[in-house]
Amino acid sequence: MEAIIFCGIQASGKTSFYLERFLHTHVRISLDLFNTRRKELLFLETCLSLQQRFVVDNTNPTRKDRSIYILRAKERRFKVTGYYFQSVVADCIKRNAGRTGKAKIPVPGIYSTKKKLEEPSFDEGFDVLYKVTLEDGVFNVSALSAHTDQ
Repeated sequence: MEAIIFCGIQASGKTSFYLERFLHTHVRISLDLFNTRRKELLFLETCLSLQQRFVVDNTNPTRKDRSIYILRAKERRFKVTGYYFQSVVADCIKRNAGRTGKAKIPVPGIYSTKKKLEEPSFDEGFDVLYKVTLEDGVFNVSALSAHTDQ
C-alpha cells in the first residue's frame, strides 16, 4: 500500500508526471477533480479503506497541507512517498500560458504558492522523498537522503 504526495507550484509538471509514471498503478486524488475538500477527503478515505494505492496531485505547499494525507495514510500503514517538484517560476508561468480554461492559473496565484512553499522533509512522516525537475520536457528524478533532508 503506497500513498504518494506531490508538492510543487502550479504548472511544475505534477499532473504530467502522474500520467507518465502512475496512471496505470495509482488512483489520482486532486482537488481539481473533486472541487471541494470534503469530497476529496471522502475519496481519500475510500482509497485508504480499500487499501488502494493513490497519488495526491495537489500543490501541497505547506507541511500543514501535506499532514492531512500523511497522518491518515500512516494510520492505515501505508508507505508514504513524497515527490518535490523543484521548479523555476518563469518556466511554470510559460507552461501555464499554454493552458486553457480552468487549468490556466492566474499568474499571481503561482507567485503566491511559491511564496508559501515549504520543501518537504522526512520529519513530516515521509518514508521516501524524491526531487523532480523538468528540463526540455524530460522529468529528472533524484532520491533525497534522510541524512541531509534536502
